[in-house]
Amino acid sequence: MYLVGAGPGDPRLITVRGVECLRLADVVVYDRLASPELLGYVPAAAERIFVGKGPRQHTMSQDEIDELLVERGLAGQIVVRLKGGDPFVFGRGGEEALALDAAGVPFEVVPGITSAIAGPSFAGIPVTHRQVAASFAVVTGHEDPTRDASGVRWAGLANGPETLIFLMGVENLEPIVANLLANGRPASQPAAAIRWATTPDQEVVAGTLGSIVERVRGADLRPPAVLVVGDVVGLRDGLDWRSRLPLAGLRVLVTRARQQASALSARLVELGAAPLEYPTIEIRPVDDPAPFDSALADVGQFGWIVFTSTNGVDAFWERLLRSGQDSRALAGVQICAIGPSTAGALATHGITADWIPPEFVTDSILDGFRKRDLGGVGILLARADIAPPVLADGLREQGALVSEVTAYQTTPSPESRDRLLAALELRTIHVVTLTSSS
Repeated sequence: MYLVGAGPGDPRLITVRGVECLRLADVVVYDRLASPELLGYVPAAAERIFVGKGPRQHTMSQDEIDELLVERGLAGQIVVRLKGGDPFVFGRGGEEALALDAAGVPFEVVPGITSAIAGPSFAGIPVTHRQVAASFAVVTGHEDPTRDASGVRWAGLANGPETLIFLMGVENLEPIVANLLANGRPASQPAAAIRWATTPDQEVVAGTLGSIVERVRGADLRPPAVLVVGDVVGLRDGLDWRSRLPLAGLRVLVTRARQQASALSARLVELGAAPLEYPTIEIRPVDDPAPFDSALADVGQFGWIVFTSTNGVDAFWERLLRSGQDSRALAGVQICAIGPSTAGALATHGITADWIPPEFVTDSILDGFRKRDLGGVGILLARADIAPPVLADGLREQGALVSEVTAYQTTPSPESRDRLLAALELRTIHVVTLTSSS
């Protein structure tokens, strides 16, 4: 049994050990605050069980979660309990570990980066600073309702650590602020609320302890959020590195096929944008691969193979390997790649493109081939089923013997239309990316 901290939200902030555990899992029991992208590390055959909790919404009670972990652990399965942040920082990991211990189930705790530190950091707020704050306290914004009295010593807290961090503090923001003010914390002290910290959806509302309630309500900032109170918040103007990213704050619609969307989305996140993935097309194998296989059977006879997309490269290599051949079959063939991405896809198979046109369009390919003698030269085009005939017709006009085969199908994605329309109608999207004619 592994109790794994998933980190503060950004899936890249999980630990190496956390990833190792996920790759071993038979069962993953995960929370709402654990990034769904982390499930990509889990073996395909592993069972995934969501036990997330939101404000006044519990998929399972804590007792039921404890029972589930014990049951699966005693059954001999490799179980990963994936928890947002760190399991032992208001993550109820201690309760689950004690339940496992009582049942005799061995376990390992894998710490995670807590949002108590990472959240402020991604908002440009250091929780300590040599000239500003020598101490900080992490406090729950949601106490156990079954306790007879509050466990928070407000007087000591208000007059103690220079930096105060409240996890899940927005829902109870008003009583938190009221208690701090009533016990002597100055209303002029800087404060900030950070929602969905470290993710592309991060929002920050800053003010003072006296104004933060009004500002948070005015911004309609909802949980989950971290509240930070202290003079370190005043350093944000100089340290807010994230808002300086070139695409900070932009919501970008990614319409690429799901197989390709992740690469674009990852780059957008690095630049500060919040990508919204709504694949409008799907890439599928052809229903009848026989014509494609027939062309590949004598692939060495062609003078040129022209690849016009990475999808074409992927489909070509899958069928080539299925036929029992490999890159050696292309020893006498010259290769044209329409652009650097397509050339890069070829390079992963050990093939260097002989020619990349200066512009990544059909006309540029045709212009380049006019400088070559194509009379009687065999050219293979392995493309999508909906590829226009312009390239093939233009090469034939130059005397080439063109063989066109359908390498893959491009079809409308059935899952995304309603979601796409809803996102556009909400008018929260700043940029729409269209990366292909289809």
